[in-house]
Amino acid sequence: MWSVYVTLVIAVIVIYHSCELFVNGIEWFGKKFNIAQSAVGTILAAFGTALPESVVTFVAVAFNASSQQKDIGVGAAMGGPLVLGTVAYAVVGVCIILFSKKREIGAELDVEGKKLSRDQVWFVSIFIFKVLLGLLVFSIKPLMGFLFLAAYGLYFLKEMRAKDINACLLLEPLKFQPSKIEPQTGWVVSQTIIALALIFASSQVFVKNLEIVSSFWNISPLITSLLLSPIATELPEILNAVIWVRQGKENLALGNVSGSMMIQATVPSAFGIFFTPWLFDAHLIWAGVVTLMAVCYLLLTLKRDKLSPVRLVYAGIFYFLFCAIFLIKT
Repeated sequence: MWSVYVTLVIAVIVIYHSCELFVNGIEWFGKKFNIAQSAVGTILAAFGTALPESVVTFVAVAFNASSQQKDIGVGAAMGGPLVLGTVAYAVVGVCIILFSKKREIGAELDVEGKKLSRDQVWFVSIFIFKVLLGLLVFSIKPLMGFLFLAAYGLYFLKEMRAKDINACLLLEPLKFQPSKIEPQTGWVVSQTIIALALIFASSQVFVKNLEIVSSFWNISPLITSLLLSPIATELPEILNAVIWVRQGKENLALGNVSGSMMIQATVPSAFGIFFTPWLFDAHLIWAGVVTLMAVCYLLLTLKRDKLSPVRLVYAGIFYFLFCAIFLIKT
């Protein structure tokens, strides 16, 4: 078993350094193709890191006959937004406190509050519909999956058409061409693709070894799919945000989390609705309720213009609340 634990640690290290490569490459990618910096976080980075796990979810629900595998896929579709809306925002808050020593801990953040608030409103509107579908049975439910794909398509177009309000954002030299002030486009694309491949491979190693650990400790598949696997699968998104906070790019960090939440609320959900009955038990319902509570808390904080690192950290409390409810209900 020790080899499994060592593999988990090595996988996390590889994921982190791959995320550094990816963040560096995706920023240059955005510049080379004249994409707004806000969209770099909400669309490019979020889509890049969420694509592999969305493919995994698709394979789990579409090509596995086992009902247990389908249940795990649905659990992952609900667990992803839960982790992003609670743990990811809390980690960003902690990192801002750690990396921004000159800022007062309770001071409000100078971020794009209106944009972040709009992202959360989009998420809540879609997520409520997603949860309601999990409570209903009707013949054309599978067709509802197209609505989720269309919703993400609209969000994608909105973000890609955004004005570049951070055009002066400083970029670090491309890792693959550190001596070049303006790296070649081919090297930018190559670094981004290689980094994404490394993230995908190391994430899969992490998830598979986490499943081995869960089996060894007799942890139920339900706990794994709702509590443990989402932490593992959302690790690249969380680490992307950590790296951007370390670089002082808090808008990109928060945009990456909110953009990832939009993907998790739509694409994996569409696959689940297409290929499973999409009916929720008590645990999945509570996952939805707690996720909505966390995002509504964030929305209220943004509406009052009181977003601060500490208030971001408080979002993590909702994850522990769900863990407590989960253990009581199990």
